[in-house]
Amino acid sequence: MTTLEKLKIMLGITGSDQDETLSLLLEDVKNDLLTWTNRSELPPALEPIQRQIAVIRYNRQGVEGQTSHSEGGVSRSFEDLPESIRAAINQYRLLKVVRYAAPSA
Repeated sequence: MTTLEKLKIMLGITGSDQDETLSLLLEDVKNDLLTWTNRSELPPALEPIQRQIAVIRYNRQGVEGQTSHSEGGVSRSFEDLPESIRAAINQYRLLKVVRYAAPSA
């Protein structure tokens, strides 16, 4: 089963009318994960995290950047990423090695 098919199951989406949007969303999340982990390829263990973040971003469409909302006695606020997802990402971060050149005398 592909990552796209798994994401559609998580979101309860049938049919293919949103495949382009969901594929773009998965690609954007993958690029973010590669940047956050300093990797060139996404480890298979991060694919569930990719889908979880894609679900979060899909559900936030139209309310991007909103930190608080109250309407009809219902209040909503959003955090950036849940701590559990951040911890999972941090486990796969690679350190960047920087060459240090001593100052010339």
